[in-house]
Amino acid sequence: MEPRYRDLARPLQWAFVAFATLNIGLLLHGSDMSVFRLMALVGYGVGAILSVVAALRWHRLGRRLAIGLHLALAPLQFVFSIAESVALVGILLSLVILARCRPRFPLLSPRARRVWLTLHVGFSVGWLGVALTMTALAVIGWAADSHAMRHGAYEVLHVIELAVAIPSMALSIITGLVVSLGTKWGLVRYRWVLTKFAIAVSIPLVAGTVESALADELALRTIDPAGQPGATGIALTACLGSFTVALWISTVLSVVKPWGRTRWGRRAVAVRADSPSSPRSPLTVPSPPRPDAGTSTSPAGLARVLGRRQRGLVWRVVKDWSGSG
Repeated sequence: MEPRYRDLARPLQWAFVAFATLNIGLLLHGSDMSVFRLMALVGYGVGAILSVVAALRWHRLGRRLAIGLHLALAPLQFVFSIAESVALVGILLSLVILARCRPRFPLLSPRARRVWLTLHVGFSVGWLGVALTMTALAVIGWAADSHAMRHGAYEVLHVIELAVAIPSMALSIITGLVVSLGTKWGLVRYRWVLTKFAIAVSIPLVAGTVESALADELALRTIDPAGQPGATGIALTACLGSFTVALWISTVLSVVKPWGRTRWGRRAVAVRADSPSSPRSPLTVPSPPRPDAGTSTSPAGLARVLGRRQRGLVWRVVKDWSGSG
């Protein structure tokens, strides 16, 4: 009988092949061939081929191939969604496949952990800074009186979103996955880690479906000098502000680490506790600790502890005490 994690993981590979084929058709149907569209075409083409290989060779190398593939595609599909919004569904599909595969990763070495943790902190702080900047630009665009400042704010916001926000978002999620899966924290063992992961995944989904559409609409509307942001500008500001608050919550969670373990984490602890160990034999009596020469209470030990000037005095006292005895 196959392990439980394999009951759906292998058929889901074929589901992803169908999903990737659908996206390739939608991407080819588009008129413009932007960089993001080409990236999505190549990514889904490679993903479909590797998914077929993983499904056919599941018992040998297919499971490992599927884990590596969807670890990469989970954040990259947000970039693909710039060209085709249906790609956002692929993020959830990749996460479901990873959950069904139940991957186990070796722990990172101390040096590798420091490197990946430094990268994760840097990209995460950059993501937070970008969110603050975009929120400020949304406020400026909504409150500006002049047409040049209003339209310029939304144009700069759109450029920052494509050039800075998306790479920071993807790199922060990738490095966060490496740090969590390669250390004792895991991805679903602790509530604060799982909450951070939920925040990191939800922001790209909302940004790709809501925030990006609002920003594009405002950039087009404010081309006309008479165009006003109105309620759309308020909605964009609220959306970006919520991203900033969520990222601040994620930062606080990284520092405080509250709430303890999840049920999966408690289950892992229980499994380790029930595993056979090598207890010490009850007949083995630990030997008493050997006294250190530096802490001995003998006259010679005391003489070694004290300084050179006091050694003569100690020996005189010992000699007089021995003679009187």
